[in-house]
Amino acid sequence: MAISLASLRRGGETRPPRILVYGVAGVGKTQLAADAPNPVFLQTEDGLGRIDAATFGLLRSFDAVMEALGSLYTEEHDHQTVVLDSLDWLEPLVWQHTAQAHNQPDIESFGYGKGYLAALDTWRSFLDGVNALRDERGMGVILIAHAEIRRFDSPETEPYDRYQPKLHRGASALVQEHVDAVLFANYRVSTLKSDVGFNKKVVRGVSGGDRLLHTAERPAFLAKNRFGLAETLPLSWPDLAAGIPFYAAPPSTAPASTTEARS
Repeated sequence: MAISLASLRRGGETRPPRILVYGVAGVGKTQLAADAPNPVFLQTEDGLGRIDAATFGLLRSFDAVMEALGSLYTEEHDHQTVVLDSLDWLEPLVWQHTAQAHNQPDIESFGYGKGYLAALDTWRSFLDGVNALRDERGMGVILIAHAEIRRFDSPETEPYDRYQPKLHRGASALVQEHVDAVLFANYRVSTLKSDVGFNKKVVRGVSGGDRLLHTAERPAFLAKNRFGLAETLPLSWPDLAAGIPFYAAPPSTAPASTTEARS
């Protein structure tokens, strides 16, 4: 189709969000996603437990994940949020699919770094699928990942450790480019100094039990958002949704449901 002025549209359009939520084990990432509007889970790990949510069951291959995305795209349904749980369990399926597509026994057999580079094309196929659900079916997207502590080589300071999504570096960067928010979930942690004698003090981390969602990058963790969210929020869906325009819009201007939009 030829480009013309008739195809112009304004920025700032209210659209469903694409969110990456990563954090420490057991903090409540899956429950946060389950509290989103009418979610459906694409499970690559068995992390739902007793949470009552729609799911395709455990998806054991990349092709199965893509088939589930295809079903949500082509079939009628009233689900408003697609949740992938989790990205780091999807990654081995991406590597396996990539190796098979290139007639290699595994991702390391490509040669130094080449397999992980080839895997980015497989990742793009997945991201194209969730973007289609967001753009054409009006679904919010939540991608869940675990956290790992990795050294960050800053050009401005000495290297230091920080929390990052537990993904290969190239895949992590690609996913971050495709989402509107990267949110880090963790417990509130404070430090306590204890005197152990002989003029020595030991610093211990103490958790108060509060679970928090961090939305802006700090030396200790990676985060970002395009919504102007408060830097720290309680780890709860109502608190998060209140700051996202798609969910915070007045009822009279809120987007129609998926089924209504396609009727």
